[in-house]
Amino acid sequence: MAKLAAQARSRYTLLGCALAPIAIVLVFNGQQQTPSDTIYGRQIHTSGFAMPLFILAFAAQWIFPLLASVVAGDIFANEDQHGTWKTILTRSVSRGQVFRAKTATATLFTVLATAVLAVSTVGTSMLLIGTQPLTGLTGQLIGSGDALMLVLASWASVLPAMVGFTALAILVSVKTRNPAAGVAAPVVLGLIMTLLGSIGGIDLLRRFLLSTPLESWYGLLTQQHFYGPLTFGLAVSAGWTVICLTVAYFSLQRRDITGG
Repeated sequence: MAKLAAQARSRYTLLGCALAPIAIVLVFNGQQQTPSDTIYGRQIHTSGFAMPLFILAFAAQWIFPLLASVVAGDIFANEDQHGTWKTILTRSVSRGQVFRAKTATATLFTVLATAVLAVSTVGTSMLLIGTQPLTGLTGQLIGSGDALMLVLASWASVLPAMVGFTALAILVSVKTRNPAAGVAAPVVLGLIMTLLGSIGGIDLLRRFLLSTPLESWYGLLTQQHFYGPLTFGLAVSAGWTVICLTVAYFSLQRRDITGG
């Protein structure tokens, strides 16, 4: 964690998560036309709770996979790039301890980055647009207090999938030993999953894609809440996380690092 805190990339990423929503809200709030073809795009001028949901839906396409992989995709491959594995493993620690420590650090960074992005987005939207009631997906009017809770719950619902993308980035980082591949591959795979999810006739496959749980918050914004997608998305995210981390762990355990 100390090593991560010293890296400019991680600090700039958190700074971007804090500042980017301010610029986005200012730009969209200053436009007369609304992005009506996107969920909650029509309401971004009428409720400060619609903008965070609009950004949440947009971020699911590629921003979230990028946030999850910006550290996780490099945290193992960086040691290969600099040839420091032998140095690390002479410090009276096992490969398993190194794996757990790096995985925990990458996961904590993903959660922190998501939280900073959420707080900045919600806070900026409420400050610049207001706290007007929000219209739900089934046309019901949601009061300001309930709307805030639902918006925060919606952002929190993406965390399991974010952890899943973090595990995927760790797997790519361990397997390829290439930092660029570790960061880029989850983003590309996330885009492919999103495209596959938009194709009709493959509903069963779509349910098991890691990108699908990023949309499970829709059920919170209806008149009668339905939690099936949230529950199934949690299971899917857990499955991806366990499989990716298990494969990455055993790959690291079997690796020959005598060369560096």
